[in-house]
Amino acid sequence: MKQRFCLSVILITLAAFTLSCTEKASAPIKLGVAGAHSGDLASYGLPTVKAAELVVSEINAKGGILGRKVEMLVEDDVCKPEMATNTATKLISQNVDLVLGHICSGATKAALGIYKDSKIIVMSPSATNPPLTQSGDYPNFFRTIASDDAQARLEVDFVLDVLKLKKIAVLHDKGDYGKGLAEFAKDFLERSGRAEVVLYEGITPGAVDYSSVVQKIKHSNAEAVIFGGYHPEASKIVTLMRKKQMTTYFISDDGVKDDTFIKVAGEYAEGVYATGPKDVSKNPLAIAANEAHKKKYGSEPGAFFLNAYAAAQALLNAVEKAGSTDYNAVVTSLRTNAVDTPLGNIRFDERGDAIGVGFSMYQIKNGVYDEVK
Repeated sequence: MKQRFCLSVILITLAAFTLSCTEKASAPIKLGVAGAHSGDLASYGLPTVKAAELVVSEINAKGGILGRKVEMLVEDDVCKPEMATNTATKLISQNVDLVLGHICSGATKAALGIYKDSKIIVMSPSATNPPLTQSGDYPNFFRTIASDDAQARLEVDFVLDVLKLKKIAVLHDKGDYGKGLAEFAKDFLERSGRAEVVLYEGITPGAVDYSSVVQKIKHSNAEAVIFGGYHPEASKIVTLMRKKQMTTYFISDDGVKDDTFIKVAGEYAEGVYATGPKDVSKNPLAIAANEAHKKKYGSEPGAFFLNAYAAAQALLNAVEKAGSTDYNAVVTSLRTNAVDTPLGNIRFDERGDAIGVGFSMYQIKNGVYDEVK
């Protein structure tokens, strides 16, 4: 009787274990999508949500990954660090497996430690602050965009070699992203010995008026402004400069290379330069992704859409190649298995940066960003 009882307990335990494993094996793979989905910078975050929707929809239509469907968990951080920590905590409480995001560097940095403690892999399509990968503090972080040092180098080389200017004002918005980029630009300019930084200034994001800094630019006799930051502030500064008949070149970053900047600055946006991800418009996968967006949403994709599309593909491909959502297995997979994306065939180095991804210079001509050849 005792033996029968013990055997029954063993069988029940085995059945429960088997059921648990079966349920886990068939449970959805949870992909968190975090970023600015409201507020002034929503135009940077919402394209990532749409990119993820398209990739996930295609994968699920083919039966999912490893026999499991992919489920999206979308959370808004408004690109604010204090909100990003709440977003990360909420996603972890929902047992997220992977995270696509965050969008802004400051918000990304604020959330990464929380994800690291829970061994959650995070991949951003747009967070360019160099220390996110170069510091070694976040082995769980990957990105499908080049870092700010590469972006700042391109801006400085363009100012020196193409525009051939000597007096440069460098501005930033005091944030991780904008200030980091500006510091690199200032350093590159000073080390070149070919130009003088006549003004280095931080501005307050969200201020109503930037007349004082525009006046400083004018008095400095700067031939060009290199600005590290986002489009809301850039549009106000450029508009004021042009209204004061200032012909000073304005060169900025992928935080400004967004159609919202053109809409807000209007006619004053014409001629502005901005760096952004390399043009991949001839890549068949990029063409297909853009067409899928237009078909489903009835509009052109927004900022970082293709970087986000590639990130979603890379994350889910890594899970498939790893054979599970195990943290160490997926990290190894990301670094060893290449995947075809709209950005090209990419994999990731030991720091988490995508190999083969870079920036180009663009100029606004006739109301659109045109790549400078």
